[in-house]
Amino acid sequence: MGARPWLLVVVLALYIASPLLAAAENVTAGQLLPTSSYHGGAATFNAKNYGAKGNGANDDTKALMAAWKVACAAAGMVTLMIPPGTYYIGPTQFHGPCKASALTFLLQGTLKAATDLKRFGNDWIEFGWVKGLTVIGQNGIIDGQGAASWPFNKCPIRKDCKVLPTQVLIHRPAQQQQHQVAQPHGLQSVLFVNNQNTVVRDITSVNSKFFHIVLLQNNNMKMINLQISAPDNNPNTDGIHIERSTGVVITDTRIGTGDDYISIGQGNDNIDIAHVHCGPGHGMSVGSLGRYVGEGDVTRIHVKDMTFESTMNGVQIKTWENSPTKSLAAHMVFENMVMKDVQNPIIIDQKYCPYYNCEHKYASEVTIKDITFRNIKGTPSLPVAVMLRCGIPCQGVVLFDVDLKYKGQGGTSSKCENVKAKYVSYQYPKPCA
Repeated sequence: MGARPWLLVVVLALYIASPLLAAAENVTAGQLLPTSSYHGGAATFNAKNYGAKGNGANDDTKALMAAWKVACAAAGMVTLMIPPGTYYIGPTQFHGPCKASALTFLLQGTLKAATDLKRFGNDWIEFGWVKGLTVIGQNGIIDGQGAASWPFNKCPIRKDCKVLPTQVLIHRPAQQQQHQVAQPHGLQSVLFVNNQNTVVRDITSVNSKFFHIVLLQNNNMKMINLQISAPDNNPNTDGIHIERSTGVVITDTRIGTGDDYISIGQGNDNIDIAHVHCGPGHGMSVGSLGRYVGEGDVTRIHVKDMTFESTMNGVQIKTWENSPTKSLAAHMVFENMVMKDVQNPIIIDQKYCPYYNCEHKYASEVTIKDITFRNIKGTPSLPVAVMLRCGIPCQGVVLFDVDLKYKGQGGTSSKCENVKAKYVSYQYPKPCA
């Protein structure tokens, strides 16, 4: 028993002397450090300690996934740090379930996508099946390098096109159906799929191959201070697309792309969007809906305090004709919108079809009801500022305090079909007869 204190002294002496030994052997101080550090019970894992180079040339896909695997398996509050540098990666999966009570993915560098489309399936970066995930940037950038892929995108003109990858995809945990959830069509840059209680903030996403960020089957998600951009002449580079999710909040964000800024697809409930600046691009949309069998209802959508600048559309609800199944789009409020040189500020279109040849056999089977447009003001760049084109009659459509004045010749007008809207307070253009 008396020898043990001497053993402790020897161990401490070796630890203190280790930097000197390292210098003698040409070993860097970083190689002597543990692969993780602990502060106040929280663990931080540095991706470079797991082989990531961050030099923009080496493929860091396996190294980042290895670092994630270790961080995901750690208990307590955990941070995976991607330090400054450029990390060239192909398809990368950050999957749970994780042991951590809260897991932070701290992006301080740039994630740059491979350009070879043969490497990709439906998405590039995938966060899935995690509870308590935070993805936060400190000058963090996600670069989809879409310019090399955009010429191959035929989806704007062909219904049977091969879609490109999405930038980011995010999922909600599902223990029994892990990794077997149907995804939206397209090569997403980042996919969040089957997650619960997620925060994404202070991230920049540029030049996605297809959609920038997709949320699929998430519950309770906040997205704050995102900067999303792609050239306005590259279609299908939607900013944020949401499907089958509940409790999503998007705020204090700036989006300029070649397609919709935010698209709310089928099966969503309780979506709140506020303080988003949009332009250039196509607009903010609910839909398109009613194209596929078994689509879910879209309910309780609240969009407010948005600015649209030099865009194709403002706010719109769009559904396909010839719907294979019935669904509902209801209980939506769009308020406090500023439209600056917007071609089509307010749209309900139940004859949506972006292709040259479209079938018009049957009316849309999506029922639209209880929709309010309130305090919508600005300058449309085309004469028709309000277009309400319904299939089966829309119910409970209200326009409250609308002021949209076309500056060109001929004045501003409204067009309506199969809808009896209610008009409250000031209205310009004049309501449909």
